[in-house]
Amino acid sequence: MKTIHTLALPCAALFAHPLAAQTLPAPVLGTAQVQTVVATPVATLLPSTQPDILRAGTAIALVTREELTTKKKKLRVGQRFQMEVAENVTHNGLVVIPSGTPAIGEVTEVRNKGMWGKSGYIGARVVSLSLNGRNVRVSGTFDDKGVTGTGGVIAAIALVPIAGFLTTGTSAFIASGSGVKGFLDEDLSFLATQPQPQPQAQAFPAAAPAAPAVLTSTSLTK
Repeated sequence: MKTIHTLALPCAALFAHPLAAQTLPAPVLGTAQVQTVVATPVATLLPSTQPDILRAGTAIALVTREELTTKKKKLRVGQRFQMEVAENVTHNGLVVIPSGTPAIGEVTEVRNKGMWGKSGYIGARVVSLSLNGRNVRVSGTFDDKGVTGTGGVIAAIALVPIAGFLTTGTSAFIASGSGVKGFLDEDLSFLATQPQPQPQAQAFPAAAPAAPAVLTSTSLTK
C-alpha cells in the first residue's frame, strides 16, 4: 500500500497544479476547415471608342456641276458654284467621304476677253464640302484661259492698224463635269460603326394543293 500511494501522489499533483491545464493541447474536434476566397475583379474588354482621323492634306477628287464661262461677261469674283466628290475617300478600308458628297467652289478671278487679242480668264478655288450636315473645309485651285489672238493681231496691224484693235481672243470656259483635285483642309475625326441588320422577308413553304376527290361506285349509286 505504501508503494501505491507514492505513485499516485505525483499524478494527483500534476492535475492539481494550475499551470498544468494551460500547457495541455486543446482537443482537436473533427470539424471541416472553412477557407474564405476573395474574388479578384476581372476587366471587361469593350470596343475602342478612340476616333480614327483622316488627316488634313488628304487628296479629294471632285467635279464641277455648273458651267463657268466669260463668254457673256456675267461671271463675277466671289460667285459660288456647285461641285461634288467624284470618288470615295477611304481610310483603313472605311469610306469616310462617299462619292456624290456635295461641295462648293468659288470664283476668285475673272478677266473677260477684249481688244488687241486679249483672252478671257477664270480662276477658281474649292471652298468646302457638306458631310453629314457639317461643312468641312477643302482647298485647291483651278483655272482656265482662253486662246490669245496674238497672231491675228500682228497680221492685222501690218495690214490695217484699226483691224488689230478690233481683234479679240477667246473666252475662258470650264465645262460642267470638269475634274478638279482638292485637298482636305482640316483633320476629320470619325468612328467606325457597324451596319444595322436589314429585315429580310422570311420564305414559307407553299401549302400543298388539295388532293382531287375520287368518286367511288358507292357514291355514284346514291
